[in-house]
Order: sequence, then structure tokens, then C-alpha cells
Amino acid sequence: MNAEYNKHLARRWWEEMWNRWEFALARDIATPDINFRGSLGREMQGIPALHDYMRIVRDAFPDFYNQIDELVADAEHVAARLTFSGTHKGELFGYPPTGRKIQYAAAAFFTVKDGKIASGWVLGDLHALREQLAGAPATMP
Repeated sequence: MNAEYNKHLARRWWEEMWNRWEFALARDIATPDINFRGSLGREMQGIPALHDYMRIVRDAFPDFYNQIDELVADAEHVAARLTFSGTHKGELFGYPPTGRKIQYAAAAFFTVKDGKIASGWVLGDLHALREQLAGAPATMP
């Protein structure tokens, strides 16, 4: 695969699968045994686990939106700078629904094998997210 194809694959991941909650798309763009770490800090393997993670995010933020700010790719990798946003409508990290609009930055790194995403590591700014859920600046440990 080439860099442009891998960028297209990443766009489908964020814009179609996540922004539209098209769970079934995972089977077309990810390997069955995908190794994935989401922006909420959870690690999982396989498409069924990925679907479970997507449900957790959707339950917390039904209108979760993934804005791609930048994509860089080569023949085997994709890196993305992202902005995530949504409305807090379900429990997350022990915080009950607040109805607050949230927004936080993230970076994602994918490995592509045989035309599909084989692994993904998404690093979200969880400190900023927790501050917004709490409604006050979080304290550092």
C-alpha cells in the first residue's frame, strides 16, 4: 500500500466508522485481530473488543466527533493529530452525565498491513478531558 491509500484508510476510520458510528466498517478497514489502545486509555485486541470500546465512548458522548487536524503517512504507518468533541451524556471515569460540551486533543498512530489497520495507539489529553468532566481544573497527583 502507499501513503495516500493509508491516509484514506485513516480518514475512513475517523470520519465514517467513528463519526457515523458505523461499527460494521471495522471489518473492512481493520484486521480481525487488531491491537488497539483508545484515547480513554483502554487497550484491547480484536474487532469485538473494539466494538465494545466504541459503545463505551458512544454511551458517554453520543455526538462524539473526531476532527482530523493533520495526517502524515508512509507505506506502513499513519500518524494523526486530532480534536475530539462531544456532549457528556453518560457516565465516564466515575463522572455522572453533566451535559457539558467537551473537547480534547489527541494523537493517533496506526500500523497498516495488507491494506488494513493492524494496530492503533491513540493518546488523548485525559487531563483536559477530566477537567471538563469535573467542571473545575483537575489537580495534579
